[in-house]
Amino acid sequence: MKKNYFKFLATSVAGCLIHFTIQAQDTVKTLNDVVVTASRSPKKLSDIGRVVTVISQEQISRSQGKSLPQLLNTIPGITFSGAQNAPGIATSLYLRGASTGNTLILIDGFPANNAGSIDGSYDLNAFPLDQIERIEILKGSGSTLYGSDAVAGVINIITKHSKGNLIGNVQATGGSYATFGESAGLNGKVKNTGIAINLSNTDSRGFAAATDTTGNGSFNKDGFHQQSASVNIDQYLSSKVSLNGNFQISHNTGDLPFDAFTDDINYNYNNTFLFGGIGAKIHLPKGLLNFKVTQNTVHYNFKNLPPDNDETHQVTKNIGRITNAELVLNQGLGKYFDITSGAGYKYSNTSQYSLYEQTGYNPGPSIIDKDTANNNIASVYTSLFFKSEIFHMELGGRYNHHSQFGDKFTYTINPSILLADQFKIFGTIASAFKAPSIYQLSSQYGNSKLKPEYTHSYEAGFDWEIVKNTFTFNTVFYKRNTQDVIYFYSQSVSPYASFYKNGNSQKDKGLEAELKYNAEKLSASAWYAYVTGQQTDEKSVKTNNLYRRPKTTFGANVNYQLTADLLAGINYKYTGNRAEQNFATYPASIVTLKHYHLVDLHVQLKATANLNFFGDLNNVLDQKYTDWLGYNTRGINFMLGANYQFK
Repeated sequence: MKKNYFKFLATSVAGCLIHFTIQAQDTVKTLNDVVVTASRSPKKLSDIGRVVTVISQEQISRSQGKSLPQLLNTIPGITFSGAQNAPGIATSLYLRGASTGNTLILIDGFPANNAGSIDGSYDLNAFPLDQIERIEILKGSGSTLYGSDAVAGVINIITKHSKGNLIGNVQATGGSYATFGESAGLNGKVKNTGIAINLSNTDSRGFAAATDTTGNGSFNKDGFHQQSASVNIDQYLSSKVSLNGNFQISHNTGDLPFDAFTDDINYNYNNTFLFGGIGAKIHLPKGLLNFKVTQNTVHYNFKNLPPDNDETHQVTKNIGRITNAELVLNQGLGKYFDITSGAGYKYSNTSQYSLYEQTGYNPGPSIIDKDTANNNIASVYTSLFFKSEIFHMELGGRYNHHSQFGDKFTYTINPSILLADQFKIFGTIASAFKAPSIYQLSSQYGNSKLKPEYTHSYEAGFDWEIVKNTFTFNTVFYKRNTQDVIYFYSQSVSPYASFYKNGNSQKDKGLEAELKYNAEKLSASAWYAYVTGQQTDEKSVKTNNLYRRPKTTFGANVNYQLTADLLAGINYKYTGNRAEQNFATYPASIVTLKHYHLVDLHVQLKATANLNFFGDLNNVLDQKYTDWLGYNTRGINFMLGANYQFK
């Protein structure tokens, strides 16, 4: 691994040290860039010792032919398994190799995970890109500031908010698999009121999601349809006090295969995602007080009716609800110190109905009632930030009380040193926890005695701005040790049973490195990521369980401003071999999914001051590969679109 890493590093440095004289449309990440997710307050990257990746509005506008999972799959350290499967099919997010559910999703800074899913994870297919302003990704433990689930990191989706004069826009797209999209937005300020309204619609005939091993091509196409809306309103009562409210709704419907390698003509889903909140901001002489209450509700409905290949009758109706209230104070404490403190209360419940019948098998429905399937977490936290000329330090702690398993404490120690305003060295020792999901506690496979997973993580790295605002390089090494890891256990001897239980440990480690260059008309970057891990159960049996997660990924992208109005870009990603479980055998066997290369092209033309055209050609090499055993992935495909802005 080390040999490959240094070979990659040497090659990348040599290639990027070529003298370019042209500038990119994007700004390369510099140590003066300001982010909010790492500290819950605006801070320069030079002042914090954390790894933060920002997907800018420019990058999002160049990715309108992609879904949100496809865009995130291009980020170093993220594998979004299934992102290239049929449109709308569920995906699995792995940040730094951590299992799905160990990455906390935020909407405008507040948690949005799903109380009704098996592991608490949120389906990011719910978010159309045209409603997102920017995305900040904090890698590494975030439990001190954000609580449960922020084990591997945090993805903060910042939706479009009002700014400047009132501006409207409309967009239309069309492409492969009979995919068409339309969106419209209105954004700006009217006197003391800020308004951002965005509407979008997507329809796709898709393709057969399951792999047809018969070879006759008779499997049905699995379509996808999405209608979404978002509203953000800011009311400025004075220069120091403002009220805000936001609401997002996404309604997704589509078709599903019966299983891997198996078609189904009557299996479909109907899912609705609702997120809303109200809050207030009060500007203090040296700080900010922010209060917000949010409600996050997800409806999952699946229906599979006969006739099909085995006369299956299946109905699933799940509702997950999370109510979250938080009070956050950011306060300056003189020249060298500032503090972020807060208190939060999170209440979660789910109601679930599941019926599965086949000819000769009628066990009746499985029901989870919201009155018994619920819990809450109350917490208080404080992070103290110290800043001198070259030395910076974050020292924080969080106390959590869970209504079912009791108390849990997390901490963060994060020193960093900034040399010559260009070279930052940082390290982190932190802890994090993931509470068992309601499903893992209360379903037919539930175990009310489950303990939370508790993780100690360690990071060390540097961020080097080799040439100011032009050429940067960063690398980080990390290690994650998790105790009481939760896994699904099936007893193979009588009495036969399946349930969730706590194992002993999960130990992961890896590295990431990224090189970026920016000049007048061209920007380029190259990156490399490596992760490996091993789980130990309660009997000290070790397994390499990072299924669907490659040890090695790397990629590169280039964007070139051909003329003042024409931009072209290319993105490349290599995904290495992955282990996968084959449940067609009993017990499940382990197979290897082979590596693959993806190359995507993008062109953007500014026809007038208000009209832009764009086009994407994805999987240019028409790679044939598998992300999930028994499921198809997209071949070469395209998307064309136009965006018009009016005042």
